[in-house]
Amino acid sequence: MPDFDVAVIGAGPAGYVAAIRAAQLGKKVALIDREWLGGVCLNVGCIPSKALLRNADIAHILRTGGKEFGFEVDGLKLDYAAAVRRSRQVADRLVKGVGFLMKKNKVEVRMGAARLEGAGRVSVTAADGTKSALTASHVVVATGARPAVLPGVTVDGERVLTYREAILQERLPKSVVIVGAGAIGLEFATVWEAYGAQVTLVEMLPRIAPLEDEEISKELAKAFGKRGIQILAGTKVESVEVLKTKVKVGVSGEGGSQTVEGEQALLATGFKPNSQDLGLEAAGVRLDGRGFIEIDERMATNVPGVWAIGDVTGKAMFAHVGSAMGIICAENIAGAETVTLDYAMMPRAIYSQPQVASFGLTEAQAKEKGVELRVGRFPFQANGKALGYGEYAGWVKIVAEAKYGEILGAHMVGPEVTELLPELTLAQAMELTPAEIARNVHAHPTLSEVVMEAAHAAEGHAIHL
Repeated sequence: MPDFDVAVIGAGPAGYVAAIRAAQLGKKVALIDREWLGGVCLNVGCIPSKALLRNADIAHILRTGGKEFGFEVDGLKLDYAAAVRRSRQVADRLVKGVGFLMKKNKVEVRMGAARLEGAGRVSVTAADGTKSALTASHVVVATGARPAVLPGVTVDGERVLTYREAILQERLPKSVVIVGAGAIGLEFATVWEAYGAQVTLVEMLPRIAPLEDEEISKELAKAFGKRGIQILAGTKVESVEVLKTKVKVGVSGEGGSQTVEGEQALLATGFKPNSQDLGLEAAGVRLDGRGFIEIDERMATNVPGVWAIGDVTGKAMFAHVGSAMGIICAENIAGAETVTLDYAMMPRAIYSQPQVASFGLTEAQAKEKGVELRVGRFPFQANGKALGYGEYAGWVKIVAEAKYGEILGAHMVGPEVTELLPELTLAQAMELTPAEIARNVHAHPTLSEVVMEAAHAAEGHAIHL
């Protein structure tokens, strides 16, 4: 008999959630990770970055909001190191919580590098070199992804950083060049500028937040410009030169070639799967051309008894999607009732200032498909709660099919829009229409009224516009 019913390799949001759900379904579970419980997200990603962003909001108000809010701060001193230490406390608290959940659910945790050694056999090499082995009826690979580094560029942790070094350093760079204007680049730009750093964003694609609706990119660029963040979109990095006190980044774009300098450079150019050195190839597990593990809608690979979830599959590289995949995977292993995921409709969130939240098709993508549309939008500038907050840039846009009102996507930029998204994703999943969202009575005054008003607008009768 195998030692375990399920062995999960990787203890991030996908892996540890899969372990808990499998245990809830009566399975004997082992969870293996080479570094830490909670994975990148809890330790050096989603969670500490949100703590830093909260500090950044306060710092920005203290530095720039006195006139509007009616206060003066003489001799203001901002302690960036204290903000980082607070972010570590938040992360550590949640990591301890994951450890408690493992004990509560009787999941056996083993720390070390795992490797498939054949059907249902896994070897574990601890940090001190000690080796152990276990057997399991099912092996779930949830090893995540790592930053993709530009060819020929060395990350030294001093002048050239990835998110991992950036989130841990307690010193604030006076100036920084951020290569990549996706979620990570935009969030670090928000944090560092709020504390007074000079920030330059370099994005190879034509606009920042390049995967979002084009109007969102424009709104975000306008907001970042007001904060003094320099944006070089449609610009390719040609070279990175590390000097004693600065980094020189050679770039080229429509305006020709130039050099931008910063005390540090942050590489935020995407991710590569952690699918190497796991024994996957020897086991016959199929990978795509980029190294991501191929799975079906059940989260099963082509090899019976081997499953994969989270970023290592490349499906939708968000912690919340990984967790959903983990639950579905565990339920399929146990033969329990479950669901399938529509990855195109998974929520997306960027916690910049202003925030961005979206799902589904952009307006342009829907038009490319030849769908007749009803598009409803409503600005935060007409919302009482947003005006009271003093944060009223942005809007909510709902993209719906014209004939039956099927919601195809939603795109939001503005205050706390990441908290407004679940109403819309739930509506889409339950096949509700903008008409039904509009009829749902929203408390007043709330930011959520902008969602209601955008739904009214999609029906042709926004009330306060």
